[in-house]
Amino acid sequence: MHESILRTPDKNRFFSGDVLMAFSGSVFVATPPLFTVPAPPPAAFRRAADIYMRLAYPDGGIPAAVARRLEVLGTTDNPRFYASDALERDDPTVPARFCLRLGNAFYPHMKLCLDRRPDGKGFVFRADTHDRHCCPSRDSREYSPFCELMKRNQQLAQRIETAWTEAGLQTFKSYLRDDLARRRG
Repeated sequence: MHESILRTPDKNRFFSGDVLMAFSGSVFVATPPLFTVPAPPPAAFRRAADIYMRLAYPDGGIPAAVARRLEVLGTTDNPRFYASDALERDDPTVPARFCLRLGNAFYPHMKLCLDRRPDGKGFVFRADTHDRHCCPSRDSREYSPFCELMKRNQQLAQRIETAWTEAGLQTFKSYLRDDLARRRG
């Protein structure tokens, strides 16, 4: 049986069917499929990205690096979509989290993330402000302006996640609401 081979931008990696093959030393090593549970189809991720971008960049002005990441994902299909180099992963073999750094009009590091659900049976969309880890100390003159930035990022993240929920995309908050309803009924 002949399998389809798809080369990646990295000449030492290619797909054979749904399996990512990587050159290691003198042999090719098969990487298992990225998911042990179903991920949303690429169309759902793209829809989440469209909503995110509309709210994060209301006046347009999308940075070139962000536009390139979106372009790469716009032309990538299943099963290779979640293996794209445009996405950051917490684990290269069986990730529990995928992120796309999109930023916003006032902060370049915010991300659209796809996180494994707490029950391990799927994924939820999350807008990660990606700003908590670098807050200046209280005695810094940058502390107050940075706190204001964190507040703006959090408000934007909430608007994005609300829009995702309204569009039928599962977020952590909608997962919790559904899980609670399931437990009650």
